[in-house]
Amino acid sequence: MEAGPGRVRKEEAAVLSEPLRKVLGPATAKVMAEALDLHTVGDLLHHYPRRYAERGELTTLADLPLDEHVTVVAQVADARLHTYNGPRGRGQRLEVTITDGSGRLRLVFFGKGVHKPHKELLPGTRAMFAGKVSLFNRRLQLAHPAYEPLRGDGDPAVDAWAGALIPLYPATTKLESWKIAKAVDAVLPRVHDAVDPLPAALREGRGLADLPDALHRIHRPRTKADIAAARERLKWDEAFVLQVALARRRYADAQLPAVPRRPVPGGLLDAFDARLPFTLTDGQRTVSKEIFDDLATDHPMHRLLQGEVGSGKTMVALRAMLAVVDAGGQAAMLAPTEVLAQQHHRSITEMMGDLAHGGMLGGAEHATKVVLLTGSMGAAARRQALLDLATGEAGVVVGTHALIEDKVRFHDLGLVVVDEQHRFGVEQRDALRGKGKQPPHLLVMTATPIPRTVAMTVFGDLETSVLDQLPAGRSPIATHVVPARDKPHFLSRAWERVREEVEGGHQAYVVCPRIGDDEDEQGAGGKGAAGKSRGGRGARAGADTAGYGGHDAEGAGDGPDEGAGEGADEKRPPLAVTEVAEQLARGPLAGLRVDVLHGRMHPDDKDAVMRRFARGEADVLVATTVIEVGVNVPNATAMVIMDADRFGVSQLHQLRGRVGRGSAPGLCLLVTDMPEATPARQRLAAVAATLDGFELSRIDLEQRREGDVLGQAQSGVRSSLRMLTVIEDEEVIAAARAEATAAVAADPELERHPELRTALDALLDAERERYLEKG
Repeated sequence: MEAGPGRVRKEEAAVLSEPLRKVLGPATAKVMAEALDLHTVGDLLHHYPRRYAERGELTTLADLPLDEHVTVVAQVADARLHTYNGPRGRGQRLEVTITDGSGRLRLVFFGKGVHKPHKELLPGTRAMFAGKVSLFNRRLQLAHPAYEPLRGDGDPAVDAWAGALIPLYPATTKLESWKIAKAVDAVLPRVHDAVDPLPAALREGRGLADLPDALHRIHRPRTKADIAAARERLKWDEAFVLQVALARRRYADAQLPAVPRRPVPGGLLDAFDARLPFTLTDGQRTVSKEIFDDLATDHPMHRLLQGEVGSGKTMVALRAMLAVVDAGGQAAMLAPTEVLAQQHHRSITEMMGDLAHGGMLGGAEHATKVVLLTGSMGAAARRQALLDLATGEAGVVVGTHALIEDKVRFHDLGLVVVDEQHRFGVEQRDALRGKGKQPPHLLVMTATPIPRTVAMTVFGDLETSVLDQLPAGRSPIATHVVPARDKPHFLSRAWERVREEVEGGHQAYVVCPRIGDDEDEQGAGGKGAAGKSRGGRGARAGADTAGYGGHDAEGAGDGPDEGAGEGADEKRPPLAVTEVAEQLARGPLAGLRVDVLHGRMHPDDKDAVMRRFARGEADVLVATTVIEVGVNVPNATAMVIMDADRFGVSQLHQLRGRVGRGSAPGLCLLVTDMPEATPARQRLAAVAATLDGFELSRIDLEQRREGDVLGQAQSGVRSSLRMLTVIEDEEVIAAARAEATAAVAADPELERHPELRTALDALLDAERERYLEKG
């Protein structure tokens, strides 16, 4: 019986979800699962070849990377069996030289492992070889590589590699490329029964291949045109299914009820605007209108507010919060760290003046109460804050994860503002949103500019507003790379520049990747902050909370971006705040008032340090990336970032935004020991060359793995895109979003597209579905 238009045959739907152990046997399936996280037929078929070797065109040996596992196609030029005397008696060593016309590579086999290759790897034999590239006597070699002869006689029974192009798969030492290819051969015949997630009208309208055809072409192409057609189709699969998931989430959100929150003329917002000592930028006005229009609707706003460092996002968010207070609701701002929560609370109360003193002596006519709620507050202050929220006395609350706790009750939560979105899990945002009587409106802010395609892919359920115009009076920031190892006098000049800024009445930041402590670091070498020998004294590199991707006491980043700093100097641990501050105070910055700030300090101490610095009572603040966002000291004009190569591009841009916030020009110096030709130096040069955060975010994305961008903490969907690249495939993503939005509007439950529903179920298991629904 044929499947009707609204049905998918069970055997069709089950093809891609069939466990590999049933098809390949338990032993092979176990290796596939452990080595490459492949569990089903669909997993294996979506493990695409990384590249293809052509039979007539040998793979290049000239540029093999050291210490990497590689697969090469080459011809045996020479094979020699040597006998040698070893500690255990006489032994045999087989040395094979292979060539591809561009270079030569030595293979070595020892002991009992020589017999089979000695018979098979005769001069003239072509084969695929896989192994780890090592160095011996200054020559590259593969020791005991796995290999697969290529007979090329065209008989499929004899030649497992029949066809013009040889697929080379992402492989591991446990699972060579040709073993993956043989497994693919075993499952490919089942593909003709697989359901196609793309609606027929979309497929035909865009001239795309059907799914079985695309999978055959990507794994066993006969021409390069086959590969191109397969890639185009499979990119659409990823983009469309993901965008349908996001479109369904947008659609579901639009069906939820919410209380419209319209600004009240003559209320708190108008009183606040009347006191502003500056004029809002056109961008701030435009974005504010978008937000106010959303707040006025009877379904929850879901908007992403992104913009350049210092573009005035906090001002826009505050005006939205005041509009909600005018409309009888409360607004909560969730910040990732106590330092940032305190900073936001301080700047909001300063901007509002007596409008933030509702119910208190000296409060203005339309005033409300602005309270702070963090985990380290004293019991009495905490009790009062909780009471103010429950009674509605406090219209605005700023806090950390403490806002999410069960004890926290709101009188009428109308708006949630999430600052630094990427640092919060979806569950945390959902817990706060769940505190409203009806779903509150949601405004997500990020100070890391996101390219349009990433916003559509990662935050595709949110409407996006962009602030790309800096407020009047913001000064330009000059950025320079300081190659401390190559040119030590440049580092000396950097400290002179800091002195000059301080003598001119300004202040400076010095940022270090690590906090440090008093324990000895065995073998720590290299140069210290002032360019002097560190003599082995230092802090524990691996155990420090501010190490790579480390977290401070509040659970937010207090160190470099994870994965940043490839090729970093292995001879010494990253420079530490405590150590650098001490060296600077004794050396090049002697006589200046040097203060220290990092995430392991008690919150009250951190706040006291920031207040001192903001009042100008310290000249230089040596800190970790705890100052990365939200810290606003207009008098700070210079920043020196130590071991700058250990930070990511976006993070460097974010840090740099802490200076030049007043009328005086800003200066940012990126200190590094990395040699000029390294990728790390190229990254730093890119940061120095432009102040355009959107351009830098594109560079950052191109240099990082897609999985970092689409990690579950950000998007809630399967972490890596296998075929789609969000920067290069902008047109596909935009077109898929439009198609997905139309498809979901016409058929929200996808009743007419059961095959698409099946693909969604594969993308979103129960956990991911919950993640998306919570978003």
